[in-house]
Amino acid sequence: MEEMEAKRRIVLVPAPAQGHVTPMMQLGNYRCSRRIYRVSSSSRHMSGFQFVTIPESLPESELERLGLVEFMLKLNKTSEASFKDCIAQLLLQHGNDIACIIYDEFMYFCGAAAKEFEIPSFIFSTQSATNQVLRCVFSKLNAEKFLIDTEDPQVQDKVVEKLHPLRYKHLRPSGFGPLEPLLEFRREVVNKRTASAVIVNTTNCLESSSLSWLQQELGIPVYPLGPLHITASTNSSFLVEDRSCIEWLNQHTPRSVIYISLGSIHHMEAKEILEMSWGLLNSDLPFLWVI
Repeated sequence: MEEMEAKRRIVLVPAPAQGHVTPMMQLGNYRCSRRIYRVSSSSRHMSGFQFVTIPESLPESELERLGLVEFMLKLNKTSEASFKDCIAQLLLQHGNDIACIIYDEFMYFCGAAAKEFEIPSFIFSTQSATNQVLRCVFSKLNAEKFLIDTEDPQVQDKVVEKLHPLRYKHLRPSGFGPLEPLLEFRREVVNKRTASAVIVNTTNCLESSSLSWLQQELGIPVYPLGPLHITASTNSSFLVEDRSCIEWLNQHTPRSVIYISLGSIHHMEAKEILEMSWGLLNSDLPFLWVI
């Protein structure tokens, strides 16, 4: 029985962005005692991983034409059939050795394959639990009413019910195009489908209230399994690492530098950049800001 169990594999499906691939690889390394399939467009080989390619269903050039949100909506619609074919092929080649599918919350097309082949599935959130809570709240909004309401200064400053200290103005996104497609995408992302649980790259000591809220809202277990970067033993970066800051960092005492990185696709208005800049300057602490 133990030998049989040891041969079972886990399928990992990351979203095609650096900030999603890295934690998924770290999760894979955390589970490296098992054989793992990682479904991607990459041909890289890493110990313990077998890389499998899903045929391209949407050219990358569409990202610029559609914008990020509509690109992800279309990617999920066009990838469902090819992912089912991919899982069917893996089962045919290796027998019934897939223990479960762990897929990035943005790659929700995987849920259909998990249901069809009756394979347990888990949703992996690479971002904070609080971010996930905001998506849940935001997904229930009426786009037209929300836009009208948030023009009212009194509504903007109202605390969102049961989500203190977040206010309604914090729910309004910027830089993601029209609101309706964004609402549709967030509804799909928070739909748990047949998933057995949600894994979040966070820790309970930082986000206990948000994790409890999610557990109650989703009705399935929510597991904080992070921060995963402390388990990192391999480099999964698409780019050559810029290590030019290391010499500067070494001139400062441990735990004395503020590090800020909002991701490679995050959009900030000029006023938001200025507000953050002044906050950092007023902290009177050295900081490293990735822009």
